[in-house]
Order: sequence, then structure tokens, then C-alpha cells
Amino acid sequence: MILKFILRALIAAAGLWLAARLVPGVSYDNLTSLLIAGVLLGIVNALVRPIVFILTLPITIVTLGLFLLVVNAAMIGLVAVLLKGFTVDGLVPGVLAAIVTGVVSWIGQMLIKEDR
Repeated sequence: MILKFILRALIAAAGLWLAARLVPGVSYDNLTSLLIAGVLLGIVNALVRPIVFILTLPITIVTLGLFLLVVNAAMIGLVAVLLKGFTVDGLVPGVLAAIVTGVVSWIGQMLIKEDR
């Protein structure tokens, strides 16, 4: 279980790294900040995101799920607020970072395929 969390945190860190390379307004100071950001993103997604998802469910339904991009951007923004060495300069970079991180996470999950 801890190994899966570490692997997911590394995948999230890879997504954040790619987002920092592709999206103007997303940056990190060093590799340590990036790895900590990946771990924090995993924790925030596990603890905070479900609550925010439930609270924003009506607007998510009205927007046919597109508001989830804003929710994911908010989670990345929360990581940026909590971690000094990782920055996101606004909503648009946050949404673009959420898209990049989501695609990387999706590809990573396909590669590690959990057996259930």
C-alpha cells in the first residue's frame, strides 16, 4: 500500500514536472520541492478533493463535468500555497497544469495496471 502511494506520488511529480516545462506560470525551485509537491498532491487529492467534489457536485453536473478541471486546478493551487518551492501563477496555469498532470497520471495508471 505504501509502495503504491510512493509510485503514485512519483507519477504526480512527473506530471508536475511536465506541467512546469509546458505551462508558463507553473514552476518549482528544485527536485526536492517537486517530489514534495507530488506527495502533497497525493495527500490533498486523498483528503481534500473528495470534500470539494461533493460540495461542488451541482455545478459539476450543470457543466457536464468541466468544473472538475477547476477543482483539480484548486488542488494544485493548494499544494502551491502549502509548499514554498512550488508556484502556480493563477487559474489558467492551474487548469493547464491540472490537464497535463491528469494526462500523465492516466498514462502512469495504465502502465502500472493495478490487479483487482
